[in-house]
This record gives sequence, structure tokens and C-alpha cells, in this order.
Amino acid sequence: MTTGVLPDETADPFATARQVADAVLFEGYVLYPYRASAAKNRLRWQFGVLVPPAWGTDSAEHSFQRTECLMEPRSGARLSAELRFLHAQRRTVQRRCPDGGFETVEELELPDRVLVPWDEGAEERVTLVADVSKLTGEGVTVPFTRPAREETEQVHDAEGRLVGRLVRRCAQLDGRVRLTARAIDGPYATLRLTATVENTSGWEPDDAGADRTAALPHCLVGAHLLLGLSTGSFLSMTDPPEWARAAVAACRNEHAWPVLAGADGRSDVLLSAPIILEDHPAIAPESPGALYDALEIDEILALRTAALTDQEKREARGTDPRAAEVIELADTMPPEVLERLHGAVRALREVTGPGPAAPDALAPEVPGLRPDTPWWDPESDRSVDPVRDRITVDGRSVGAGSRVLLRPGRRRTDAQDLFLQGRTAQVEAVLHDVDGGVHLAVTVEGDPGVDIRREQGRFLYFQPDEIAPLEDV
Repeated sequence: MTTGVLPDETADPFATARQVADAVLFEGYVLYPYRASAAKNRLRWQFGVLVPPAWGTDSAEHSFQRTECLMEPRSGARLSAELRFLHAQRRTVQRRCPDGGFETVEELELPDRVLVPWDEGAEERVTLVADVSKLTGEGVTVPFTRPAREETEQVHDAEGRLVGRLVRRCAQLDGRVRLTARAIDGPYATLRLTATVENTSGWEPDDAGADRTAALPHCLVGAHLLLGLSTGSFLSMTDPPEWARAAVAACRNEHAWPVLAGADGRSDVLLSAPIILEDHPAIAPESPGALYDALEIDEILALRTAALTDQEKREARGTDPRAAEVIELADTMPPEVLERLHGAVRALREVTGPGPAAPDALAPEVPGLRPDTPWWDPESDRSVDPVRDRITVDGRSVGAGSRVLLRPGRRRTDAQDLFLQGRTAQVEAVLHDVDGGVHLAVTVEGDPGVDIRREQGRFLYFQPDEIAPLEDV
């Protein structure tokens, strides 16, 4: 995503928001080192995956997204909606046989690349425009279908001879977008907009052992929604006006989060994404292009990519056209462009008044405590001992060495903790914070890196009501 050309908001109200939406769409699309053979590229597409209902019932993924937000449309306003997602197309590689036929192979060697089987992502869009006045009551529902298809692409060598072909297959995909609105109580002409995106595909796994790979061709991947008002504005969900706070808190967003995304701070465009963003997110102007590797630092990633061996680069070029673009970008990046990735100061504030108070002046006054003494020193506080302290959970004593069952609380844990639901762990320490809270440092049983975690003190932390004591073995 280069940012050298300013988007035309008059021709396309979503132009600015779409730059960020592209980053959402391709988040984690192909990971460094950009080869299909890399272990980290065997489990892709973690964000905004809407699975077929029949498969989602037994998985941790979902078949729908629900977005709720507040808007203040003016008279005669029209609402534009654009659903964007990737449709996985399964690519197989075939070699040309001496008799003129083709056989499926695991790889096809070419001078500049190595072609291998791979799941590509074809970008799909579903658009609709409706009068806001027609969204009340039953609202507007738009079903959509992407039919199954098969395409072939011939592959030629450096001399132009036909040496093979790529076969791409897409499965049928069905879904629907539903928009409804209703007025909220109060003196303001404000509507609560509900936008639901559903995967309605009828695909069912052939057997109970079908895995995520089998379901992916029938999924909406990286699904997100762009919403725009022809006249009027949306309210911020993170910083609403005081009068709207209660109504915003009552909005229910599931598997997506809406933020203001209009150009120049405007509030007529909303981006509802499967990852949490701030209002008016933007691509850094220093970014030379898309690197697709989720959460990586551009500078490090560019240097690592440029340092790949020639064979690794050939494999990356044959994995995916977007991976080939990353290799080309890293190989041709001028030093001055790479320098810009080292860091940037976004804003400076002129200080004309007195400087901040000295640290001693900010420290709390504690009788008998010298100014150069920390207000609390764990080494001098003998009332706590993480290794020997114990607490009582469900009538049983728990401390270092105890075995527990992990039950992460959904309201205060991150997504990673949810993967630990039902796992067993060993308590390493009982910790007390200065506010009187208790935390248990644990290591997960069966973790091959548990010895390293103990040595480095890299534990997982849970509160007492998130564990259940087990019998020690």
C-alpha cells in the first residue's frame, strides 16, 4: 500500500478508509520468510474468518459478524455499505508430460521461481446503497453468492516452452448482509445501526475429522465492513459525546469493532474490522509498501527479507505473487527509504512554562521515610513471599507446586488465554500487588519450553477465580 497518491474522496467516499482496510484484509496473508514450506505459513488467516455454520458449531470460530453503532443522518441521507473479504482459491501445480498431458506435482522448478501448491486469496466485494429511511423495521437484506469455478494458467520456461500449468479452484460461497436501524430514546435524532454479515454456505464436512483447511475455501476471510453516510455523521464508539455514552455502551458488537475512518477527521465513514483499531487509523507515510506479515516491524522485516538466500527468494516468488512483490521491494529498496523506517516523531510540543516537578516532589509523603528510599521495596517487605505464600481456593490450599485447571475469565483475558481453557498447569508463585489483589504465576503442563520459562521468569498469570485446584501427582 503506497501512499504517494492522495485518494479521491469525491469519487470514492471509502478511498481513505480502504487504505487501512487493505491492511486488515491482508493481515497475516503470507508470513516471513514468505515460503509455503515455512511452518508459520501452514496456519494462515487468523482475522475475520467467517466459517460455514455447519463447521462453526464445533469450532472456536464464528459464522457471522455483528456491528452496532450510532449515527445522526440528515434528511434524505443514504447509507452505503461495502463488505470486503478474501475467497480462498486452492492452487495445484501440474507438470507437462511427454505425451502432452499433465500430472499433479509437489513443485515445479523454474529459473526464477519454484511453484508449489498454495491457497491464494481472491478479493471479493459486496456493495449496497439504501435510503436510511428504509432501514427501520425489517431493514434491508442483500444475499450474495460466489459460484464455484476452475481456472488454468499455462506456465512457460525461459525459452517460452510450455512446461506446466497452475489449476485454481474456488468453492461456492454464500452469505448475506443485513442492515437495520431504529431510533434511540432522547431528544436527539439519533439511530442505532445494526449491520450483520453472515456466511450462509451449506457446506458440511465429509467426516468428523475434517479440519480447518477443508473449511477455508467456504469461508469469508478477513471480512470487514465499510459504512458511509451521504449526509450526516457517525458517533465515535470510543469517545462519544457525554449524552450518548449510555446508548453507545448498549451497542453490541460481536467479532468486529467499528471506528471512524473518514478523511481529515470526518465522521461520515466507518470501518468495522475484526481487529481493534483507534478512530481515524492511517497507514504510516514512511511505509514503502505492503509486507503482509502481521505485527512485524517494517525495518526488521525488510532487512531480513533482503538477507534471504537466492534459493529462498525463488521459493517465495513461486509461493504467491504478493510474496514475490515483497521480495522485489526488499531487493530494490533505496537506502534513504530504509532509513525512514528506523523511526519517526509524529508530534512535538513546545514547552514554554516551568518544567515538570522533581521526582521527589511527586513522591507520596510517608512518615519516617527518607526521600531517597523507594516508597515500597519488595526485598524489605517480609510480609509476602511468592514462593512460600499460599491461598485458599474452593476450600483447598494452593501455592507453588500446586496443580490447577485453567479457566480463563472472558471479561479480563486476552485471546491467547482462551486457548488455555481446560489446560492443566503448575503454580510457580503466589503474588500480591499493592492494591491487595492476588495473582498466580503458572506454567502450562506439557509445554516443551517450561524449563526456559522458569529460568527466565516468563510465567502466565491468572487470578484465583480463574483456576480450579487439582490433586497433586
